[in-house]
Formats: sequence, structure tokens, C-alpha cells
Amino acid sequence: MRAEHLQLVDEIRQSISLLRRHFDWDNALARLDDLNHYAEDPNFWNDAEKAQTQMRERQQLEDSVEAVRRLETGLSDTIELIELAEEEDDAGVLADAEETLRELHADAMKRQVGTLLSGEADANDTYVEIHAGAGGTESQDWAEMLLRMYSRWANAHGYKVEEIGYNAGDEAGIRSATLVIKGPNAYGWLKTESGVHRLVRISPYDSSARRHTSFASVWIFPVVDDSIQIDINESDVRVDTYRSSGAGGQHVNTTDSAVRLTHVPTGIVVACQNERSQHKNRATAWAMLRSRLYEAELQKREEKAMADAASKTEIGWGHQIRSYVLQPYQLVKDLRTGVESTNPQAVLDGDLDTFMEASLAHRVNAEAEEKAAANA
Repeated sequence: MRAEHLQLVDEIRQSISLLRRHFDWDNALARLDDLNHYAEDPNFWNDAEKAQTQMRERQQLEDSVEAVRRLETGLSDTIELIELAEEEDDAGVLADAEETLRELHADAMKRQVGTLLSGEADANDTYVEIHAGAGGTESQDWAEMLLRMYSRWANAHGYKVEEIGYNAGDEAGIRSATLVIKGPNAYGWLKTESGVHRLVRISPYDSSARRHTSFASVWIFPVVDDSIQIDINESDVRVDTYRSSGAGGQHVNTTDSAVRLTHVPTGIVVACQNERSQHKNRATAWAMLRSRLYEAELQKREEKAMADAASKTEIGWGHQIRSYVLQPYQLVKDLRTGVESTNPQAVLDGDLDTFMEASLAHRVNAEAEEKAAANA
């Protein structure tokens, strides 16, 4: 087979392998056998609610198992057809087989992405917090560039974007800002964007046109609804009010309506200042605190330390997830997955899907390997 065929075949096989690990294949088949056995019991429908739940689970498992089997069978048949067409030099059959291979690849990639968004809170809306690192105007301008990047990504995907916190920089940019991005799977898509982002460029604020390196941190946590119970002891929370500040317009307020909450046991700090009413800002801040504590619990379950790191570690070299180089060359590189783009402007305009998909796949693979090792 030609190199292009081999690459598609390899990617499809990798997707099938990921799907099998994600579904915990052997246990999924055993569970499906159990559910089929239960459904044959004459007393199965005596408890209608339980029966409906099990039937939904059965249907989901059947769909998942059949999807993987269709991919495996389709790939095997298509490989045989391509090899036969090449042997007989049949251009027509080869063209049909190549089209089938591309369709299988597209289906495999679609199903692979679907597995990446199956976490506990992935379907939820999300908060996006951005903080400038050390470096004054340079880092503050970089933080505002990230704010624009995520806003553009969200708008391009049909999500609603609300700004609920904005702390303007000294001369330009922002010291910090908080967005709420609303839409299906907003948290699932953005959750791996948490970390430190590094920019290298010729500074527009340096009269000598020297190259500068700037850092800013991004923190992603899900909006939690009333179905998720998060208990907070109010005595553990320090409440501060202050006057909203900013460059003008919606960010300026003449009363102490902005609210900052500090959860003393964890060091988590949230703030809201977008409303003129202190009461509304307080309610939003409490909702954000519940979400941050929920995210900390999710991270703890996944044996991650990012919740503490967000408030306690330096925004600098040691905790980067992505590097954006504008000079002396053009390159954006994700330091976790190795994914690169030689078009930084497109990335800064919100073209992030390739990076997000790769980091989500990396995370799912790591979790599957940890689970397999634990069961070994």
C-alpha cells in the first residue's frame, strides 16, 4: 500500500485501540451479556424505572460495541480490497477503496473525539480565568491576547461568552479577567487549557525593539448546577468588597460593589465585578467558589495537583503547557503533546481545536494506561 494509505490505516487502528481502552472492552462485553440476560427475565419489567435505566445502558453499550466492530471489519475489508486492486492494477476499484478508507478514518476520528468528552462535568458551561505573570505591561498585554483568543474560539463554536471579572493593566492589557463560556461541552473542550502560556516576540512597548518572553496563566473550571452538592462552611470564607476598576465602560463602578471570596483552607480566591449590584456579584462569586471547589475535587480524584498549583506556584518557566513564538520564527507548540502550528496568528485568532483534541486524547490515554496498570 502507498504511504498515504498506511498512514490512514495506522491512525484508524490507533483510534480503535483508544476506543477499546475507553470502553474497557472486556468488561463492557461482560456487562452487555449481563444486561441481555436480565432483559430475558420474565420479571424484568416489574420495576419499570430500573428496567428503563438498564435498557438505556444496554443500548448505549450495544451502539458502542457495534461501532468498534464496524470499524474493525470495515478496515480489514478495505485493506484487502486496496491490496487486491493494486495487484490487479484496477484504478476504479482502488479509487472506491480509497474513498471508503477516508470515510472510515473520518468516522474513527469523530468517535475518538466523542470519547474525549465523557468526563463527569464535561458537558457543563465553564469559567475561564486569565492572570498575567510577572513582567508588567508585557505580560498584561499577553494576558489580554489570551482573553481575545479564547473569546474568539468560543464565538466561532457558537458559544455564549460573558465577562464577569476584569482587572485592567497599568498601561495596557489586563492583570486578570474571568469569562463564563456557555454551551454544550464547553468545560470538556477547554479543561486541558489550564496552565502557563509563554509568548516570545519583539516587544511593541520596547523602544529598542528587543525580544521579550512573557507568561500568563489560564485556569479552567466547570460551572456546577444544583444537582451537584458542594458544602461550604461560611466561616472558612473571607469576604471582601472593593470598587470595580478597568479601562472604562462596563468595568468602571463608583461603589464598592465588586466581591472577592477567599476560601481559607484551600487558598482558592474568586472575584466578580461585572454587575453594579453587590448582591448579584456576591451570588456569582459564591457560584464560582462552588465550581472551583468542585474542580479541585475532580482533580484530586484524577491524582492531579493543579488546584493547589493554580494559587501557589509561580507563573513562569516551570509550569508551561504551550509556547507561542512570534520572533525570530513563527511557531506555536504544545509542550505536552508536541503538536505544532506554524501559523501563530490563526491560533491567536482562536484556531485551537487541533491542540485541544490532542491534549484531550493525551489525557484520556494517560488515564486508560493508569487504569490498566492498576488492574494488572
